[in-house]
Amino acid sequence: MTVNTGTSLGTIPAAGHGVNVAVYDGNMNSSPVAGLLRDAGFTAVRYPGGSYGDIYHWKTHTTEGGYVAPGTDFDTYVSTVRSAGAQPVVIANYGTGTAQEAADWVRYANVTKGYGVRFWEIGNEVYGNGHYGSGWEQDDHADKSPRAYANNVLQYISAMKTVDSSIKVGVVLTTPGGWPDGVVGSGDSADWNNTVMSIVQDKADFVIIHWYPGATSAADSLTKVSQIAPMVSTIRSLLTRYAGSRASSIGIAVTEANLNYQLNSATTALGAADSYLTWFENGVMNVDWWSLHNGTSSSPKTNDDGTPDYNDFGILSSGSSGEPPVNTPLPPYFGLAMVGRAGSPGDTLVKASSSSSLLAAHAVKTSGGVNVVLVNKDLNNSTTVSLSYSGFSPGGTASVVQWRKGATSISTSGASSATSISTSGASSATSISTSGASSATSITLPPYSITVLKASGGGTASPSPSPSPSPSRTPSPSPSASPSRTPSPSPSPTSGGSGCSATYTVTNSWPGGFQADVTVTNTRATAISGWTVGWSFRNGQTIGSSWNATVTQSGASVAAKNVSYNGGLAAGTSTSFGFTGNGTGDVPAPISCTTG
Repeated sequence: MTVNTGTSLGTIPAAGHGVNVAVYDGNMNSSPVAGLLRDAGFTAVRYPGGSYGDIYHWKTHTTEGGYVAPGTDFDTYVSTVRSAGAQPVVIANYGTGTAQEAADWVRYANVTKGYGVRFWEIGNEVYGNGHYGSGWEQDDHADKSPRAYANNVLQYISAMKTVDSSIKVGVVLTTPGGWPDGVVGSGDSADWNNTVMSIVQDKADFVIIHWYPGATSAADSLTKVSQIAPMVSTIRSLLTRYAGSRASSIGIAVTEANLNYQLNSATTALGAADSYLTWFENGVMNVDWWSLHNGTSSSPKTNDDGTPDYNDFGILSSGSSGEPPVNTPLPPYFGLAMVGRAGSPGDTLVKASSSSSLLAAHAVKTSGGVNVVLVNKDLNNSTTVSLSYSGFSPGGTASVVQWRKGATSISTSGASSATSISTSGASSATSISTSGASSATSITLPPYSITVLKASGGGTASPSPSPSPSPSRTPSPSPSASPSRTPSPSPSPTSGGSGCSATYTVTNSWPGGFQADVTVTNTRATAISGWTVGWSFRNGQTIGSSWNATVTQSGASVAAKNVSYNGGLAAGTSTSFGFTGNGTGDVPAPISCTTG
């Protein structure tokens, strides 16, 4: 695998690493919870719990027809979140509430109590209100159309920001590829997302989707991460269409996420770590796992990977019949805790690639070096990985943080040699063994494991950052299959004589469309202050949406120019931009790059 520290994929968002809690969970504020959240590195906690968000009244701490557990009120929740070092994410009641009720909540939270709650959603899965036939979300409005929701959202935003203009308010969208995405309801002229955004336009600070891909097997579940980039691209295209000059600054939040297959398996732990980092690499500002505790009504079964499954959406046991004692961490907790070990908010995500479909690779540039995250998806075999670095020279000491199937804790090796950490597949499930000094670029990973290799060292270049956007469970029908990741060969880079080179790669394709990334490298011995990349499509393709560059098209000719934050490149460093296109995803040649 390779790590290119000169190609930035943005930064770990300040409130990115999240989890859901619910007011019906009597254990959500129990004494161990804050420490468990803090130890896993969670930076966001969403409240008051999925569909309960549309029936919960904060003033009276009551719901219409739901159960509210003692000790789950708003103030106690905020105390737990603060103790965990995280930020609140709050659902304002749309289904049975009012804009005034939401504004009063903002006033209480941020004016009266000074809690500084920044992130507020307007409702939960409001599209599940029966307008499209299926109804699980409470919505007492006479008009349940997307048009009515959007117009009411504007009232919520106005009322809430009149109280505190610094808050960030989010609007609910349907998940691309999932029901009812693309469905035009009775009396509507467009689907939910197009209708809502055509009215809300640039007034929201972020948009919200939920992700429950489901699967047919453990192996299938671990491929669902391939859905993420196309979904984000689709949403970015929607924002570009309707939000004008604010489009690039509107965030995307995935406020409920769960692989929704064999919930307590090691498979889900691996998928949780891989998906969170992939969401961050695609510029998402927040991802919240469903959920902290959930409980189960099923007897334990055995997962595909051999681990026990309690059919519990929680990352901590609720202590239900057949489960471990309450607050026992379940495998997904450890997968998400490994995300917390990968880096801290503000650290730079850099490009990492693997030659194996069973090895997911991510990398984070920190002030002390590079953390490489390796997810071995092979259930039965260990694998030895050779790592190469661009723009970074590992040296000194390294440590290894690791979790593997069956482990009941996360293991950390001491400051061993930076050059070789080896763990055999037959070692204990709750510890790792380290070997003596060897190469800095080789590690043997146990089967079904998540490893963070923390290498100290330095490099001659720092990446040019791409900005990240500022910042129940009744499962919806599973989304239809996303386009599979279909890389195409990249053309040879352009000559360095122009001062820069560009490499074009098709990263995803689907019927009638594709996604491409272009990496721009400064080939001079001195810094450059701007660049322009050009090419001509050969088969009538057209640009859809783009990010990290200003892209224009005239006929077949395309020109992409840097934006304000990524034009300056030190000698030898790179940046990248991307776009979605209509047509077939072949690679144009030649591709030019000029400076200035």
